[in-house]
Amino acid sequence: MASCGGLSNLFLPRPGFANIGKTYEPVHLILSISSARKHKRAVNATLGGVTPTTISGWPTQEKFVTEYEQKIEEIRQVLQSNGEDDPSESLFLVDAIQRVGLSSYYEQEIETILRKRYVASCSCTYGYYSLHDVSLFFRLLRQQGHYISPDVFNNFKDKDGRFRRNLLQDIRGLMELYEAAQLSFQGEHILDEAASFSSHRLRECLPEMDNDLSRMITGKLKYPYHKTIAKLTRKDFLQDLEGINGWGKTLRELTLMDLRKGQSVYQGELAQVSKWWNELGLAKEIKLARNQLLKWYTWSMSILIDDFSLSLQRMALTKSIAFVYLIDDIFDVVGTLDELTIFTEAVNKWDYAAVDTLPDYMKMCYLALLDTTNNIGCEICKRHGHDPIDSLKASWGTLCSAFLVEAKWLASGDLPTADKYLENAKVSTGVYVVLVHLFFLLGLGNGDTIHLNDVSQIISSVATVLRLWDDLGSAKDEHQDGRDGSYPECYRKDHRGLSVAQAQDHAIDTIASEWKNLNKECFHLYHLSASSFKRASLNLARITPLMYDYDDNQRLPVLEEYVKFMLLNQTT
Repeated sequence: MASCGGLSNLFLPRPGFANIGKTYEPVHLILSISSARKHKRAVNATLGGVTPTTISGWPTQEKFVTEYEQKIEEIRQVLQSNGEDDPSESLFLVDAIQRVGLSSYYEQEIETILRKRYVASCSCTYGYYSLHDVSLFFRLLRQQGHYISPDVFNNFKDKDGRFRRNLLQDIRGLMELYEAAQLSFQGEHILDEAASFSSHRLRECLPEMDNDLSRMITGKLKYPYHKTIAKLTRKDFLQDLEGINGWGKTLRELTLMDLRKGQSVYQGELAQVSKWWNELGLAKEIKLARNQLLKWYTWSMSILIDDFSLSLQRMALTKSIAFVYLIDDIFDVVGTLDELTIFTEAVNKWDYAAVDTLPDYMKMCYLALLDTTNNIGCEICKRHGHDPIDSLKASWGTLCSAFLVEAKWLASGDLPTADKYLENAKVSTGVYVVLVHLFFLLGLGNGDTIHLNDVSQIISSVATVLRLWDDLGSAKDEHQDGRDGSYPECYRKDHRGLSVAQAQDHAIDTIASEWKNLNKECFHLYHLSASSFKRASLNLARITPLMYDYDDNQRLPVLEEYVKFMLLNQTT
């Protein structure tokens, strides 16, 4: 603590009660989850078997842009023609486009297809369709904000209310059923049954499958589409796409070109924020603080990865995230409790005159925080016609107040209850600061369409998911035994006699429950014309497992692997 984690502790050992007062080790591998681990694993940066050299062969930028736009239009034509001719094929194509992370180019076409299928489904008898097709249809509609009842899966149950045994051999259908179950709401027990039934059978049959099918099943279980970031995991899907119905080759080529475009966009943005950071000079002023701009930019890139056009939003968000890290380090390794109290009061005042009350090492950071946030507010006002500064500065005051609560807990040496810990830790993750800034950066909050209060539950759920995954991931990464000031440890204090594993299982159950709340809130958000904010919020909830999860081949965490290729041009 005094950050109990969140944005500021991901990629780093979590301080915990035992480590307060210690300085951080330098992180030489920028996106290392632990500065103590020496990664000696090769980075497999190929995409669907094609190495990066294959996608860098265009003679000019103009030639690349021309071919890129041509590929986009070719897929659009296929999407439009399939939408008219073949309902099942059109859904399969929509699914493929989403899985390779290109749906932002075809939002109107996808909405037209799904709305048409949704209207037609009202008079449809689902019993005449396969488990795969119904599951895919269910998932695509729910993702798009069209309600479809989970009762459609009753057609696949026997008279005793259990999923029919003949489905055990329908591996393709079971994989899609598992995917569909990820979009469940609270109380939809049939989807809980579907998730349990499908995952159990898929894991059970893995030893019987050939290598390719086994890889597909493992990928579905590990990275279900709804709970991962498509552009980070699409290379495995591309391996199975080539040669499908003619359009597979075109979609694959477009995906590889999209990868190259992403490199150009992201590296350009990183250069601009690097210039800002170097000119700011805070790395020299606060020497104990982390100086890891690449890591901070990675958050913004991942959150807004679905739309290349959001460059200004990514760069502004990176600046805010940088201050989450800096302030966290001031609370964790630099300030005394009295100094932190004064700093928190100054941030809540949001007054340049308050700088005179601060210790010298805090002054430059405080002034830079006010300048940067005020500038972001002015830019939003110029672009969107409303001034969000009151909401922006309130988010920083709330963050510092949460950091201060944790600092006091640590100073006392007493663990809070699990409920108190989590309520405060949701704020100290930094998620509230990030999503409040993003809300206004995306032009929301102007007029009567949507207000910040409309997304408060989304922010809370995202923060809970990130906080708990971070606690679990940090403990796993550092081989901790539960004495780390985390949610599982607080929960064990509340429930004497509980093992570390049982407390961690409870945290996993809480994450699953929070995802159901998030699903419901994001479903309703579609009707408030805020799909970009919805996608970004979901991406923020999806990030942490992509950092901590290792597969059997000891591949680098998915996010780190992607960043090393996209931003550092590191390949093998």
